[in-house]
Amino acid sequence: MNFKTIILGAAVALAFSPAAFAGRGTDGEVKIIYWQAPSILNPYLSNGTKDIESSSLILEPLARYDPDGGIVPFLAANVPTTANGGVSADLKTITWTLNPSIVWSDGTPFTAADVKFTYDYCMDPAGGCANTAKFNGVTSVEAPDAATVVITFADATPNPYGPFVGGQTPILQQAQFANCMGAAAQTCSKENFGPIGTGAYAVVDFKPNDVIRMVANQNYRDANKPAFATLLFKGGGDATGAGRSVLETGEFDYAWNLQLAPDVIKNMEAAGKGVAITGYGPSVERIEFNMTDPSPSLDEDTRATRKAPHPFLSDIRVRKAMSMAIDRVLLTEIGYGQMGKATCDLVPAPTVYSSQNDFCIQQDIAGANALLDSAGWVTGSDGVRTKDGMRLSVLYQTSTNAVRQDYQALVKQWWAEIGVETELRNLSASIFFGGDPGSPDTFQKFYADVEMYTNNFDGTDPQTYLAAYLCGNEPSPDNQWQGENINRYCDPAYDALHAELTRTGDIEKRYALAKKLNDMLTKDSYTMAPLTHRGRVAAHSNTLGGVVMNTWDSELWNAADWFRIK
Repeated sequence: MNFKTIILGAAVALAFSPAAFAGRGTDGEVKIIYWQAPSILNPYLSNGTKDIESSSLILEPLARYDPDGGIVPFLAANVPTTANGGVSADLKTITWTLNPSIVWSDGTPFTAADVKFTYDYCMDPAGGCANTAKFNGVTSVEAPDAATVVITFADATPNPYGPFVGGQTPILQQAQFANCMGAAAQTCSKENFGPIGTGAYAVVDFKPNDVIRMVANQNYRDANKPAFATLLFKGGGDATGAGRSVLETGEFDYAWNLQLAPDVIKNMEAAGKGVAITGYGPSVERIEFNMTDPSPSLDEDTRATRKAPHPFLSDIRVRKAMSMAIDRVLLTEIGYGQMGKATCDLVPAPTVYSSQNDFCIQQDIAGANALLDSAGWVTGSDGVRTKDGMRLSVLYQTSTNAVRQDYQALVKQWWAEIGVETELRNLSASIFFGGDPGSPDTFQKFYADVEMYTNNFDGTDPQTYLAAYLCGNEPSPDNQWQGENINRYCDPAYDALHAELTRTGDIEKRYALAKKLNDMLTKDSYTMAPLTHRGRVAAHSNTLGGVVMNTWDSELWNAADWFRIK
């Protein structure tokens, strides 16, 4: 196998002294705050980072990615490779052997049947699974015995580590979710709000969009972990309040996603209660252009699919002009300072997979106006362009956050300079990223012309991430609005190129194919406008030990190792 996979047997060297862990539950309570409040504890029913990461304290995959991007076993005994015989010579199967010491938090056996069930659960077309791209190319998941899982792919798959690796695809307990298959998935509130897991913590109480209370899993595989007896996970508020609660008041121990100006964070740190931690992964703040008509006069199915193309954003000249008008350097400087980099790429990292494009870095208002002139859009007396009786007017939505509202205000100003009328909408992050199929305000439904957000991917290989934009992967009523192709882009040539990536083992060729796919989405089609390559910023109290920032998986990936510094 030519595909280079980094696999580390002992994760990162955490260097904790044995004295740090006096025993399970001896350090009292740890308090975590995510200002985007979790709305569900089942990551198969939400693409929201807040939901995936809160779930990761309870539910675990077969393996995770460590802070260096290496794959480390969690529920598996080891990581399969061609060298150890776990990956077949024809690259069509990967065989996982489970760690025999693991049981569910209720004390029942964890077996390969649970893994097979999880695959069947996600692949049920009526269930609305949010992470089907992780199983791209898989033809079957079998459990020949209680300790063995065999995943088979349709074609040779040089990178077989999509399914059940990373926080997006943990294992669900078959006994608990057996009656939650298909259309019943969304109705299983008890299961979705209180999953039984194998992780370091177990759910006691969950109030969606508010607070989660957890206790140490008494059946966790390491008898001395976790050090904390209880865990309080608070959701809601804003990034400023979350930062202050750790860095200034010491009320909480860990705060996620401090999407704040650098000087604000620095001033908070001066209080001496905690420290900010940072790391660069693949997170990109971008604007997605809706390729379909979001008009409320259309039925849900039409609004979700390409049956009705967007009346003017279907024209690449309009999308390109709107992208050209944006000053990404200024946006990034104002919003993130040194913890952001202006970017034109959807995949900015790792560097070997990134095109490192610069075509969009220089703002070009004059060029954007010329392009719209040539496309037949005429500027009216009110400064707004029209064509064939249609106004160039857009609804621009995102989540509520000070940095995002600054971005919106500036972009609206620049679009006005090229004759684009812009209405701004900001929505509670808990709702926008919540994945509730009954809500009209989720980013998956995309009932707007353009929307802005950030997401990223597990691990260092972008194959699964790029699969999100395959034809047929759009959110729709048929999949409970959980598809990953948010802007409804579709190009058979893109699909064919991605299929080639899945079959390619030569690492240099993989780099080249990923770059081509990135370019098809950005500079070739302008189906999106990448803005800022964001560094992750979190904060932890001075008394919380064991925290290791991880930009390739859940930030809470090693919460079992956290302890109170005495």
